[in-house]
Amino acid sequence: MASLAEPSALKQYGGHALALAILALVVAGLVYVLPTGAYLWMKALHVIAVIAWMAGLLYLPRLFVYHVDAETGSVQSETFKVMERRLMKAIMTPAMIVSTITGFWIAIAVHGFQGGWLHAKLVLIVVLFAMHGHLAASVRRFAGDNNQRSSRYWRFMNEVPTLAMIGIVVLVIVQPF
Repeated sequence: MASLAEPSALKQYGGHALALAILALVVAGLVYVLPTGAYLWMKALHVIAVIAWMAGLLYLPRLFVYHVDAETGSVQSETFKVMERRLMKAIMTPAMIVSTITGFWIAIAVHGFQGGWLHAKLVLIVVLFAMHGHLAASVRRFAGDNNQRSSRYWRFMNEVPTLAMIGIVVLVIVQPF
């Protein structure tokens, strides 16, 4: 049982859920009030959220590279645990959610969910979702001092979101098919 001194999950992460709810209401209000400008607002919000999500997908594996070398139980290791948890919970996951919601809105409202380039982009987005899930599970493993991966592995995993991002940008800008 958790002690009263330990923050509950609701207290610790409830603010993030509240912020997402407020953001959703603001965007819904903008779409209602400015229907002709809704696309531009959704597009701007989508780009902002994607940048935040990608920053986390690129930075978290790099934190793992350094965390692997930190001695278990050391101040450095404990600091990495806090950084990793906060990055995942406060930035990456909310940004992924906002990216997904706005991206689907744009795909349906603007593109009618049509186009080979869009479907190819969705495949690469599934890769990013899988990477996000893998990183989230890894944050939990590091928190429990159960990481079994080497720094070399995490250096390699640091390249996965980069390659997916390059493919997504080319598909969106060039729309080759």
